[in-house]
Amino acid sequence: MTNPRTNPQWTDVDAYVTELLVPADEALTAALADSAAAGLPEIAVAPNQGKLLHLLARVQGARRILEIGTLGGYSTIWLARALPADGRLITLEYDPRHAEVARANLARAGLTDRVEVRTGAALDTLPLLEREGTDPFDLVFVDADKVNNPHYVAWALKLSRPGALIIVDNVVRAGRVAAPDPSDPAVTGTRAMFDLVANEPRLDATAIQTVGTKGHDGLLIARVKA
Repeated sequence: MTNPRTNPQWTDVDAYVTELLVPADEALTAALADSAAAGLPEIAVAPNQGKLLHLLARVQGARRILEIGTLGGYSTIWLARALPADGRLITLEYDPRHAEVARANLARAGLTDRVEVRTGAALDTLPLLEREGTDPFDLVFVDADKVNNPHYVAWALKLSRPGALIIVDNVVRAGRVAAPDPSDPAVTGTRAMFDLVANEPRLDATAIQTVGTKGHDGLLIARVKA
C-alpha cells in the first residue's frame, strides 16, 4: 500500500533501485503477503531498507543480533540471513498474533535454527535477557513503539558490546521530529531518544533522512564506543 505522504518520484526511484539491486525473493515476498493476509499493519521496512540492514550486519560481522519489534518477521529475515551458520538473533514482539505470523515466515525462510521470537512487552523481556546473562550483541535494530525509544536505546546500550551498532528506525516522522512543540507521543519519544544519544558519551551517532515508498522518515545509526 502506498504511503499517502510519499510521491510518485520517490516510489519510482525505490522501484528502480529495488529492481536492480534487491532481486525478488520468494521467502521475503511471501512474508509480506502473509503478514498482509493476517491483517498486520503494512509498516515493514522497504526492500531496499531491508537490504541496507543486511549489509550493515554483514559489514559489522555480526554474530549476535537483537531486534526490538518483529512485526511479521520481514526485517528479521534480512538480518538473520547476514549471520554465520552459528549466529543467533533474538527478536522481541509484543503482539502474540504478530509473533505467530513471524515464526511461520521465519520457518519458511529456513531460519528457525538461528532466530528466537520472544513474545511480550520489550521492557519486560529486555530485563530477562540481562538476568539470563545473555552474551552481548553485535547489532541491535529498534523498530517498535516510538514512545519507548529512549528506553529501548538505553537497554540496547546495556546489552551490547563495545563496537556494536544500534540502529533505530522511523526517527524523522515526516519531519515532525524537528517541530518546536510536538504533541505526538511518537515524536516526543523519538526526541527523547535523540537527547539520550546526544548526551551519552558511550555512543557515536548520526541520523539520515530517507524518502521512498515509506514516505519521509529516517534512521539513527549509533556505534558503541570502546
